[in-house]
Amino acid sequence: MKNIVRIIVISKPLHRILTGLALLILIGVGLDLAVPLISKLIVDEIVAKVSGGSGDNFKLFFFIGAIFVLSILRVALTAISERIGDHFAGRLRQLLTEKFYDKVLSLPQSYFDSELSGKIVNQLNRSITTVQGFLNAATNFIVPMFLQSIFIVFVLAKFSLPVALFTFALFPVYMAISYYSAKKWGESEVEKNKFDDLARGRINEVIGNIKIIRGFNTQRHEFNLVSKALSEVNRIYAGQSRTFHIYDFLRNFSLNFILLGVNIVVFYNTFQGVFTIGEMVLIIQLITQARIPLFAMSFILTQIQMAEAGSKEYFEILALKSTEDFGSEYQRQKVKKPTIEFKNVSFRYEKSDLVLDDVSFKIGSREKVALVGPSGAGKTTIVNLILKFYEPTGGEIYLKDKPYSQLSHHFVRNNIALVFQENELFSATIRENVAYGARSTEREIIKALELANAWEFVKNLSKGLDSEVGERGVRLSGGQKQRIQIARAILRNAPILILDEATSNLDAKSEKEVQDALENLMKDKLVIVIAHRFSTIQSVDKVAVIDKGKIVEFGNPRELAHKPGIYQDLLNFQIEGNKKLLEGFELY
Repeated sequence: MKNIVRIIVISKPLHRILTGLALLILIGVGLDLAVPLISKLIVDEIVAKVSGGSGDNFKLFFFIGAIFVLSILRVALTAISERIGDHFAGRLRQLLTEKFYDKVLSLPQSYFDSELSGKIVNQLNRSITTVQGFLNAATNFIVPMFLQSIFIVFVLAKFSLPVALFTFALFPVYMAISYYSAKKWGESEVEKNKFDDLARGRINEVIGNIKIIRGFNTQRHEFNLVSKALSEVNRIYAGQSRTFHIYDFLRNFSLNFILLGVNIVVFYNTFQGVFTIGEMVLIIQLITQARIPLFAMSFILTQIQMAEAGSKEYFEILALKSTEDFGSEYQRQKVKKPTIEFKNVSFRYEKSDLVLDDVSFKIGSREKVALVGPSGAGKTTIVNLILKFYEPTGGEIYLKDKPYSQLSHHFVRNNIALVFQENELFSATIRENVAYGARSTEREIIKALELANAWEFVKNLSKGLDSEVGERGVRLSGGQKQRIQIARAILRNAPILILDEATSNLDAKSEKEVQDALENLMKDKLVIVIAHRFSTIQSVDKVAVIDKGKIVEFGNPRELAHKPGIYQDLLNFQIEGNKKLLEGFELY
């Protein structure tokens, strides 16, 4: 029940709405219970008229009118409470989603390294559905059910203690069976959710990589993978259903068995003249209404177990330690003539060996430095540390002599512009993608596109700046997407620029266009370039050669090219490769 308590606590901003809603429902319960009492009075008048002629016509029609008025009030009250309930549901969805999204945005990068995005979204959707279902059940059933049950037993006791005791006995028996049924369901729900998350996460991953799936003809494999997970979901659900219906049979059997005792007492006492016809009608109606709370108990207990299981991952994510506070204020001014220095920096990812080992180097103001080395050497990790995506496990990083440990994530990243190897675009317009993270006028956006050699193709699109690029820029070519990224970096106008293999996926013509755009972007900036192709680092001032997590060479690229070492070897490999290509075409 700990998650239920946390659900109630987390919905505190909505408690006023919940209280008002519960009050309206409570009044509705009172109106429902008034009808059997008035029905008794009507029956008494009819019996008096039929048996002795002493019935009062005015009372009869007054009671009939009272039932009509109460029914109209009940209809109006239902409409109002349902409208408030819809308002509550909308606010609750917003509250839960915002809390979840707020937490996700503040989690460490390591969390996203190990979780599927589709799984995260599926956990959010399931949590909102189950929590909302529980709170709706709490509002609509728990308080009204409790008070209605007490009132019914109390009224029945005034007419017949045996009937009241029989009715009261229904509740613990029914609740006990419902509790064990819901508990068994909840135990299986956690396991079922794991397979469901696996299936939904994989579907999301496949959709994002649909070209790879089709290119490798693995549609059947992916279909079978998800189908197997869904079959496990159905297998677990079948066991849940079988257990539920066994307990449901026991529940209904006990209900009918106890009701048999109630009927014997009521009808026998009426037959003997102990109860009047009106009292018999009242008792039967109250017994009928007593069944509503019983059925509600079963529903509520099921909702509780579903909320416990469904919200498990939700609260696990909320309990994770946040590493960033995106709502905090920070200094927005740019650092003038920035420098970056690593002093004895070491780093390891969770459950990994040392990735960087005692790395030290310094990049001066307006210097252009290339990070070169074999795949897995640690180049991307250095960039991730500069971006403050991770914290060093040893040593310190400095931005213009200020230690990173004393600088906020916001401040560091506000001074950095990025151009990634992958085309990191949103499924929005070109205008929105270029101006992302910046407040800019249309003229400023166009100027950035011009400097990025992108305005010529953008202005010829059907809607110009307002043309949609599709998911991850699918409607643009590789070179066009890269130039949009460059325009975004130009508009950001940060003093530090990071280029992560910015031209590695382009053809020769597109690479030339992008290189020209990069020349405009790199002016008067501290530039860090991750590169495998040496054509992309012709204009750098220094090269840092990384191997097995260490800086093994650092210096001018011309000097390193003439010095035996990894840089010279990598350069020779590319030269030899180009020679063979040219010889094949008899051009060398």
